[in-house]
Amino acid sequence: MENLIPGILTVVLCLAGYYTSWKYQARDNYRMALLLLVISGLFLRIYTSTDFFLHYWDERYHALVAKNLMNHPFRPTLYDTPLLPYDYTNWPGNHIWLHKQPMALWLMALSMKIFGVNEIALRLPSILMSVAGIWMTWFTGKYLAGKKAGYLAAFFFSVNGLIIELTGGRVATDHIDIAFLFFIELAVVLSIAFVQSKKPLFNMLAGMALGAAILSKYLPALIVLPVWLLIVYDSGYFSLKTIAFQFLILTGISALVFLPWQIYIFRAFPAEAAWESGMNFRHLTEVIEERTGPFYYFTDKIRINYGELIYLPLLWFLWKTIRNPRNLKMLAVSTWFLIPFLFFSLARTKMQGYMLFTAPALFIMTAVFWVMLSEIKVRSWYRHLVNVLLVLFILLPLRYSLERAKPFQISDRNPEWVKGLRQLKEEGMEKGVILNYANPVEAMFYTGMTVYPYIPDEEAVRSLVRQGYPVIVNDKGDVPPGIAALEGVRLKKLAEAPAP
Repeated sequence: MENLIPGILTVVLCLAGYYTSWKYQARDNYRMALLLLVISGLFLRIYTSTDFFLHYWDERYHALVAKNLMNHPFRPTLYDTPLLPYDYTNWPGNHIWLHKQPMALWLMALSMKIFGVNEIALRLPSILMSVAGIWMTWFTGKYLAGKKAGYLAAFFFSVNGLIIELTGGRVATDHIDIAFLFFIELAVVLSIAFVQSKKPLFNMLAGMALGAAILSKYLPALIVLPVWLLIVYDSGYFSLKTIAFQFLILTGISALVFLPWQIYIFRAFPAEAAWESGMNFRHLTEVIEERTGPFYYFTDKIRINYGELIYLPLLWFLWKTIRNPRNLKMLAVSTWFLIPFLFFSLARTKMQGYMLFTAPALFIMTAVFWVMLSEIKVRSWYRHLVNVLLVLFILLPLRYSLERAKPFQISDRNPEWVKGLRQLKEEGMEKGVILNYANPVEAMFYTGMTVYPYIPDEEAVRSLVRQGYPVIVNDKGDVPPGIAALEGVRLKKLAEAPAP
């Protein structure tokens, strides 16, 4: 019941907020309407982010690396103090951890540095970036398609279940993809601000945002470049010479932001950097970690993540773009979605989060289609069909939002296994070692100890004791008698997280 009451309150407040927002929008008061969208979206994200445990994929890894970055921001580590041999090609058990670009990890580290090492501080950057995305989608949609479409696009962003789940760290790629989405959309917003103000400062800031996007999830961020070109050229304010010069400024500044890290890691950690760089490109030609699907994988996934009716606005918008390629605003939106869609559909490794940064484009397409339908002047049964479609375009995303946020599901959001790990830290065991614990990454985050999921041979355990490390062996009835009898070794039954 403890989890159910906050869930019900959240749903009631959000539904009231969205309803009132819609009323303000109908009266052309977009300032209040947008404010209520942002507040309601914030409530949904706070509720989903208040799980007081680390989620299995991939949040636990990002959390531990971010925690370690608090002490050495330019040395990303998973096992901060590896006491047993490790394989640097095995990213879930590695020492130097270059499996992801560092921007999102730095933001999480900074948040925990300020607010303490806990789950809410860990997720706070994603909450703020995700909420900011509501406003940025409004700003972008308003410029590219008008106020009403911008408002609807912001609504779709506010309630999108996948974005809300990723913000709370509940599904794979979590905070990395939220940061990637944020910085790509920020680069587009700043590009629009550059066009509207004609001030080169905004273009320079767009270059910084693009560089930060690359530092979040690497080269797919380059989708900003064709979108930037279309937006700037469409404005009619700049000569081709000026566009070329400002494009060089944009790309040059982005390179100044993201290249130093790439150079640094190849010099400081050459073996790990070379391996991870190779893995990035192998995702295109090989199936990595069984993450794959057919060519139409993303065609199917958008139905799940954006509602079953998404194909109607998508096909209609692409058809309109083909019919009128001189409408560069529509072409910019189509490009934002279509190039990544084709690219990742051809890649062998596939995950739903790969396409998240195209979400604003899909929201704008859906919003433009909705506005078009709402303005159709027909009578008889056609009008009823149109009204049904209009309602479904709103209700289906809301349904998915509730399914993802799970406000009516009774669950333990502060489980006993986490309480047990926190208790170990309170006992002053930070410098110790835990062996035979199935959740080593979570245990290292909560305790500060070095944790392994297996029991090494007796000589390795003796070596740990001789080095002065207190050793706890999780007693699951499989501890060898020789190790159990060693002085300095303590057997303890530890609660473990249930299998995912």
